[in-house]
Amino acid sequence: MVYQSRTQTEAQLENEMIAQLAGIGYEKVAIPDIKTLQQNFRQQISRLNKENLNGTPLSDKEFERLLLKIEGKSVYESAKLLRIKQHISRDDDSTLYLKLMDIQDYKNNHLQVTHQTTVVGRYTNRYDVTVLLNGLPVVQIELKRRGLHFVESFNQIMRYRKDSYGGLFNFLQVFVVSNGVDTKYFANSDKEPLKSLMFFWSDNKNKRITKLSDFTASFLDPLMLQNILTKYMVINDTDKHLMVMRPYQIYAVERILHQAIEKEENGYVWHTTGSGKTLTSFKASELLAQEEDIKKVIFLVDRKDLDSQTMEEFNKFEKDSVDRTTKTGVLVKQLKDPQRKRIITTIQKMANAVKTEKYKDIMKLYENEKVVFVIDECHRSQFGEMNLLIKRHFKRAQYIGFTGTPRFVENRSQDGRTTSDLFQDCLHTYLIKDAIHDGNVLGFSVEYIRTIKEKEGVDDVTKVPGIDQNELWMADERIEKVAKNIIEIHGNKTHNQKYTGMLTVESIPAAIKYYDAFKKLNTDLKITTIYSYGANEESVEDQEHSRHALERVMGDFNKEFGTNHKTDNFSSYFADVSKKVKTAQIDLLIVVDMFLTGFDAKTLSTLYVDRQLKHHGLIQAYSRTNRVEGPKKMYGNIVCYRNLKDATDEAVRLFSQTGDTDTVLMKEYNQYLDDFRKQLEVMHDIALTPDDVDELEGETKEKEFVVAFRDLTRVLTKLKTFVDFEFNPEDLGISEQTYKDFRSKFLHLYEKSQNVKEKVSVINDVDFEIELMQTDRINVDYILELLRNINYENKNERDTAVRRAIKEVNEASSDEMRLKRDLLLEFLKGVAPTITNNDSVDQKYRDFESERRKREIQAMSQEIQVAEDKLEYFMKEYEFTGVSPDQEINDAIKAPFKEKRKRVQALKDFIYTNVRKYS
Repeated sequence: MVYQSRTQTEAQLENEMIAQLAGIGYEKVAIPDIKTLQQNFRQQISRLNKENLNGTPLSDKEFERLLLKIEGKSVYESAKLLRIKQHISRDDDSTLYLKLMDIQDYKNNHLQVTHQTTVVGRYTNRYDVTVLLNGLPVVQIELKRRGLHFVESFNQIMRYRKDSYGGLFNFLQVFVVSNGVDTKYFANSDKEPLKSLMFFWSDNKNKRITKLSDFTASFLDPLMLQNILTKYMVINDTDKHLMVMRPYQIYAVERILHQAIEKEENGYVWHTTGSGKTLTSFKASELLAQEEDIKKVIFLVDRKDLDSQTMEEFNKFEKDSVDRTTKTGVLVKQLKDPQRKRIITTIQKMANAVKTEKYKDIMKLYENEKVVFVIDECHRSQFGEMNLLIKRHFKRAQYIGFTGTPRFVENRSQDGRTTSDLFQDCLHTYLIKDAIHDGNVLGFSVEYIRTIKEKEGVDDVTKVPGIDQNELWMADERIEKVAKNIIEIHGNKTHNQKYTGMLTVESIPAAIKYYDAFKKLNTDLKITTIYSYGANEESVEDQEHSRHALERVMGDFNKEFGTNHKTDNFSSYFADVSKKVKTAQIDLLIVVDMFLTGFDAKTLSTLYVDRQLKHHGLIQAYSRTNRVEGPKKMYGNIVCYRNLKDATDEAVRLFSQTGDTDTVLMKEYNQYLDDFRKQLEVMHDIALTPDDVDELEGETKEKEFVVAFRDLTRVLTKLKTFVDFEFNPEDLGISEQTYKDFRSKFLHLYEKSQNVKEKVSVINDVDFEIELMQTDRINVDYILELLRNINYENKNERDTAVRRAIKEVNEASSDEMRLKRDLLLEFLKGVAPTITNNDSVDQKYRDFESERRKREIQAMSQEIQVAEDKLEYFMKEYEFTGVSPDQEINDAIKAPFKEKRKRVQALKDFIYTNVRKYS
């Protein structure tokens, strides 16, 4: 069915969608209110559990007991209840077990669709389209007419969540938002859902399905929807959170199940770095473990990838699922346990179990059984001797690999094999160009900086036969110049250290030399290095042993952060460095190979490269920088101090299956410069000078200026990521001072639109993107992050972190921090020193804020002589609607005319400021 009307109303869109659902097997029902919803649920649950009821329908009291047990629970709790049998007492005191959903046999489930169900909460709401499974609402679809943005549907759902969702509606698993031409879906949650976690649906070739009719035919197909509900929702027990998988993850798992169960062959999944392979591989192993004829599903991870971050991810999906010990005996014990169908371990421990004589009898149990190995980052762990040991022992084993950068002919392993040689079929692909297109990862901005100037007649001195390459690249003068350059450009690359950077070099001596060079330059940047030293490495005359050098580095680190790391407990230093990079407490981390694979940090925006990289190694290293974080982080910045242009283009082509690099790489600097000048002309056509902005008549003209200036700033943000950038009026066509004057006018219009919420303003249609121009990296969450990640039992570490947080608050200049400065300083000085390791920093701050807010409300209540509960009501109204309840405020204040006007204004100002301050 195609929804054809260009001027379609929401009602038409609803009716056509319902007709389409009815055509593919849904029963159309009228559920006008909650009472009818409960009656329908009672009928459906009796139908589903007909055999258990033995011909005796649920009595009124029995049904009440069921409702009491399942209604009004949290979204997380409801999701768990949906998937397990409920037991209630019958009137004769016998126990009755009831299914809410049949996970094994879908034909026993019944799908229905209704629309315009009215729910009375704080306000009366009518929901557009609701899909019911066995009488329980599981999918809610909110529609907007064509021409409106589907995000309005998202905002409407957010209002419903605050206002009226509850009871059986807490069983909602998935929301769908659409304007007919664009459609997205996202999981329900007890947390505030994020717009960034709304997903487009697609087919198995990663082609987007955006039209509502096509989405309905695919996503809401009865089989697909029930698969999503039973297999592809993830209940995160650690965070008490519900997740839904992305389409490419679902299609990959479907192919894996088919390959392992139906074809009984090997295969691999090529999903680009940063696309969520851990969840996909974990879900695949979970579903495989449910198959009766599969004796064990063993999830293999390379030891160097099983860091604290990886274990954290796994344990979110299943608590205590990872064996954290280094002892092979623990793995063997798990293998011996017939109840433990799924095991997560390292390839090193598995190889050790196979070759150790004392484990021979236990390992023999699985020699000829069907065992499925799911291998994470298979391009690394599977090219080696350990792989052969495992394959020789498990004769009926199947292997499912996951990789972001497969081995092809061009980048085959040292022994000449490709990924297909080991795993046969490529089951599903989701390439870097797909991930960039979907916004799941960022593209790259790659710059190449020449550090060696050739003499006349020599094209490239580094390619002269017989040259001492190491002497050239490691020359003191060159290292110092590169270090100085990094210090000069680092602020631009990281938005004044809101983000962090890594420098990768070719050897441990190079890492040490760079570290010492930065120290000599006496920079304010917080810099450290990390590497694996050899216990018995060869001693070189006049060269410091790498372990001794690392002890020096750790000593500096300990002084900076109040810690006590030493090389004989390297793992604690590794974990701490990892944590501090992720929280942007380290500005620059110098590495050789460590942290270049498998390390995910949204705060990492820039990679400086002074070494040779190619193929998968290059893409893996670059991909450390391209995690999506926020509007300021537009690209992963790569700055190369070697000529890696050809190697970069070759790697991009290889892993994009295309010769076109435009979808991955930024354009040249000069192209963005041209874009800036063109956009400047657009803005000058509206306002030639900042003073001209004041003369703009009407909100339509003001909106034109806002859009033009915003677009100009977007280009400027990209320009600022280049080393070449200087605010040169001759190049840009505008001076920095004039640009800032225009920015002031822009900010004035922003404030104006915020202050006049009562009016319907066209400027509110515009995303001002104020954060794009903010040069301040500090916000409340950042300050709390500094406090979340410290050991409160270590007074020195605690006091150092608190002092740093106070310094950051005092230096911050953003609007948010201006409002919260006094509040945060009081918290940091008075509450933070009393926190213990058993406390939640976030809860402490929330309690502190709540108490301070109550004080302010009490003071204002006394000042204007309005009851506290009345004042709180006005504030909630303003928070919820964005509109001040002026008439009610006016009626609440009793005073002579002049005094009344003064108090009314004082109260409105208080509400506006207080809501902004505590939101």
